[in-house]
Amino acid sequence: MPTPAPGLSAVPQPDSITDRAAAPRTLSVPTAGALLWRPWAREDVPALAALMRTVEEADGRDWFTAPAEIDELFGAPVFDVAADTLVGLDADGVLRAHAWIERYPTTGVSLLRVSVTGGVHPDYRGQGIGTELLAWATGRARQALAELGGDPQLLGLPGRISAHIGDTDPAERHDLLRAAGFEPIRYYANLLRDLSAPVPAIGLEPPLRLVPWTDALEDATRLARNDAFRDHWGSQPRTTESWRAYRSAFEPRWSFVVIDESVRYAGSEHEQPGDTTVPPGTPYVVGLHRGERYEHDWESQGYTAGYTGLLGVRRAYRGRRIAAALLTHAMNVYAADGMQRAELDVDTDNPTGAPALYTRLGYTKSDGSTQYTIEL
Repeated sequence: MPTPAPGLSAVPQPDSITDRAAAPRTLSVPTAGALLWRPWAREDVPALAALMRTVEEADGRDWFTAPAEIDELFGAPVFDVAADTLVGLDADGVLRAHAWIERYPTTGVSLLRVSVTGGVHPDYRGQGIGTELLAWATGRARQALAELGGDPQLLGLPGRISAHIGDTDPAERHDLLRAAGFEPIRYYANLLRDLSAPVPAIGLEPPLRLVPWTDALEDATRLARNDAFRDHWGSQPRTTESWRAYRSAFEPRWSFVVIDESVRYAGSEHEQPGDTTVPPGTPYVVGLHRGERYEHDWESQGYTAGYTGLLGVRRAYRGRRIAAALLTHAMNVYAADGMQRAELDVDTDNPTGAPALYTRLGYTKSDGSTQYTIEL
């Protein structure tokens, strides 16, 4: 059994997230199901992946969490495996339930966020394990937010605890979240595009030019992403560390940026005060497409696919067909690489008009998901 999280030591400030989080001083691990509970260990990764796949299959999904995606959590910018994870084992030492919270960097943010994730093996459902596991995760999320209350730079910022579930997940999962105080706040659509259909030719006019994603342009691309997503719901700026995290599915051959050849950085501190990661003279990135490869899902899904994990255009450059040029170029690259589908996920209330663009380019909805939150 894990050691209870220590009491909060930060001195709360007026309008502090410490007060609003209403965090428990200690956490109770689940008692239902007669399982033995402890934090994750890195050697658990194969067994965790097997458990998650069993849970996801029972929930009707045809895409699954890969071992590499679990392993990279241990190197995340803000992750305390001893405090932020929990796994339940049966009498034979087999993993039967799991949960974790994901915390996010707070540099330059306007929202303090923690997400919760978990699951129970189908043979162990109906015993109350999920209810108690969600209570543990939500309590730990409240603690993580409350711990930020001693930072005066975060004074007055709102907080959010979120959970993301698929449309195929059982209705009981939605009921469980509602009973725990979560409410649905955002909806997402997974879109597919058949690559056997013709891809329209969409070019760029100088001084715009599409070039490969390279290490030399990583931070210039990060700053472009931060600008592009400033008006997206819930989005927060990426730090250097968080930008390079979660790259297990990253496919460099499917990733590209658009630069404005008439502009060079004077230094990134001129764009974002305090950020000196981009040296003077670096090409100015105005749009980006990050491709991802989920080969482990192709058999269960019944098709091969190139996945657009990130597509963005600087706000001052919208309306110049940059997103369309990036996406159609990606489609051609996917097809040349033998892929049958192009795939992506989109916020159905995306403020840039992206859903309409995807429809024009031939994408259709295959399934969707819902984000539930507790707003603090």
